[in-house]
Amino acid sequence: MRPTVLRGAAAVTIAAALAACSSSKEAHPAPAMSQSSSGAPAMSQAASSGSASTRMGTFGGLNAKHVAGTVSVTGSQLTLAGFSSDAGPDLHIYLTNGTDETAVAAGKELGSIASDKASQTFSTNGVDTSKFTNVVINCDKAKAVFGAATLT
Repeated sequence: MRPTVLRGAAAVTIAAALAACSSSKEAHPAPAMSQSSSGAPAMSQAASSGSASTRMGTFGGLNAKHVAGTVSVTGSQLTLAGFSSDAGPDLHIYLTNGTDETAVAAGKELGSIASDKASQTFSTNGVDTSKFTNVVINCDKAKAVFGAATLT
């Protein structure tokens, strides 16, 4: 009887945490960087020297969540285009090597993300992006991965 009660309590706890990330009543924090007034992505002060290769990926939802759009990493910028996601109170974007919570914990957070803003740009200054294979959208409050893109 005791193992059944513990499993039930664990299931209720997980469901409550995921429900917290589905709340759309919370305000969405602004991304770390945004578009410039000219419509072009805002450039960071330390532009990479030489030609930078571009790595790209397409988002897919995970854990019954919706995430869509594309991501490109060039030089010192990560840019989202056509992005959309289920709403969450504490969504963040990470560079990772995998798509689970362990990978997120070991990854590099780039900032808060708005679930309803199609174009967003984040600085990757000081980060060796070649060391990461995935871009993950994570609800930090519930420790739940919403979606990911594999960089190629």
